[in-house]
Amino acid sequence: MGPTEIVLAAILGVLVITLATALAPRLGIAGPLALVIIGIGVSLLPFVPPIEVDPELILVGVLPPLLYSAAVSMPAIEFRRDFRPIAGLSVLLVVVSAVVLALFFQAVIPSLNFFLALALGAILSPTDAVATSIVKRLGISRRVVTLLEGESLLNDATSLVILRTAVAAAAIGASATTTVEAPDFVGSFLWGVLVALVVGGIIGWLNLRLRAALSHSAAGTAIGFIVPFAAYLPTEELGGSGLVAAVVAGIVTGQGSARWFTPEQRLSNELNWRTIELVLEGAVFLLMGLELKEILLDLRESPQGIGQGVGLAAVALVIILAVRSVYVAFLLWLQGRRARRRGRRRERLDDAQQRLDAAAERPPRLSRTDPEVRQSRIGAARARVSRMMADLDYYQATPLGWKHGTIIVWAGMRGVVTLAAAQTLPRDSPDRALLVFVAFAVAVGSLMLQGFTLRALVRMLRLDDSAQDAITREEQTRIDDALRLAAASALQEPGLRRRDGSPFPEHLVERVGRRLTEPPDDDTTALARDLLELRMALIDAMRARLEELSHGGEYSTAALRHALAELDADELSLQLRLDGE
Repeated sequence: MGPTEIVLAAILGVLVITLATALAPRLGIAGPLALVIIGIGVSLLPFVPPIEVDPELILVGVLPPLLYSAAVSMPAIEFRRDFRPIAGLSVLLVVVSAVVLALFFQAVIPSLNFFLALALGAILSPTDAVATSIVKRLGISRRVVTLLEGESLLNDATSLVILRTAVAAAAIGASATTTVEAPDFVGSFLWGVLVALVVGGIIGWLNLRLRAALSHSAAGTAIGFIVPFAAYLPTEELGGSGLVAAVVAGIVTGQGSARWFTPEQRLSNELNWRTIELVLEGAVFLLMGLELKEILLDLRESPQGIGQGVGLAAVALVIILAVRSVYVAFLLWLQGRRARRRGRRRERLDDAQQRLDAAAERPPRLSRTDPEVRQSRIGAARARVSRMMADLDYYQATPLGWKHGTIIVWAGMRGVVTLAAAQTLPRDSPDRALLVFVAFAVAVGSLMLQGFTLRALVRMLRLDDSAQDAITREEQTRIDDALRLAAASALQEPGLRRRDGSPFPEHLVERVGRRLTEPPDDDTTALARDLLELRMALIDAMRARLEELSHGGEYSTAALRHALAELDADELSLQLRLDGE
């Protein structure tokens, strides 16, 4: 294809993605599923040539920004609280699924050795981060969404490490058992994760500092576009998981944006990445459908037929769902055991809180410890106890039952990662065309079967998460009260100044202090410039208080981000009025 044809294809692709995303919900279909169907239909047209997409384009060019964008919006507080079940889903479940699938494929395809069978099992094991976008639109429990998002963001590392190790073993003709290869796998996995954590954390921190120094929304957005690739490429060169590095960089950026970015940068960041997500996600699902003809042509030249490939894919999907169901049931059992122990843990925390309160009221004994240091240590201990109690409140308010477990099982769809990873198998691999077709059939079949029935399953289970919404509204009220208190406290400080360092008139400070205790006045036309600047200073004080609240664990990420968005909107409005004057 020449440049003109490529540009024309890109234009048509964006139009199709936009229309499908906008119109599919009106037809009761998720946009990604509609794009897969459109892609399959177009690929089967006789005048459309076979389309083969380089898997490296997906793994290097598409997945890093998509995973980075999802990680930026990841609720870090809830992610920390459920890290253990997320880690189990991301590592243990992938390993178990890969081994069980390997035993199945080795039994039904005699030409496959164990390592190629294990490679295919690793390809089919991870859930797809892009596919979980279907789940977000169903309004199910935020905790379930966090579990699914966290799993899909991290399980690619486990899958790709198993895939690399298995392909390397198959290439050298290894005949050792998996027990012999286990140390190599564990070492490769730990090294890949360690490198990803270090490189991703460094890139995320540099991103925050550089964009804070620029304070220019357009320039910051341009830098933000290269961050996922800056994390991915060096990590891959060092033998780590580039996708996990992109995720880590996104988490660091998302958690630091409230402190380091300006309101303009945060708003620009959100809108631009939302657009990128729309286009890249749509392109991923569209390409999955468009590649069908090329995969069928390759399979036609192999001894196996389409019927065998479809049968293998159907059985593999049943095995995947069965293993996932068993593991999720075990996970819910563990969660139930922990829930029964939380009552005793709360009693211990209450006792610890009372001892800390008593210690703070007692006069300091004669010792070498400075009184300020002593109070600082007591304050830090109080914060830790308060955070642990907030975690217990979260678990109690969002319990996981069998209905949520059913959603977790059925929402674990496969997607573009499965197809792209399958196409990285060596060209000389035995039965490669069959293996790629099985991966494609599992991915598309999973999306169609689970994606089309997930909404009906949610309705049938009658999940009621309205209590969590009520808790969020209560949280928002408490956050607003805390921020108003922070603003009132800032007015009492003698050092309150404009952003340029000059002081405010005393009568103006008194006037605003009265306004904090009175109903808001919508008539802002008479506000002087000094009053606008004073309100900007108070917004800075409230944003600093919000930053402190975000470390305590008492409030959800959704409530904190909503409060931050309100402060940003107020500041942008005030800035426009100041610029207008």
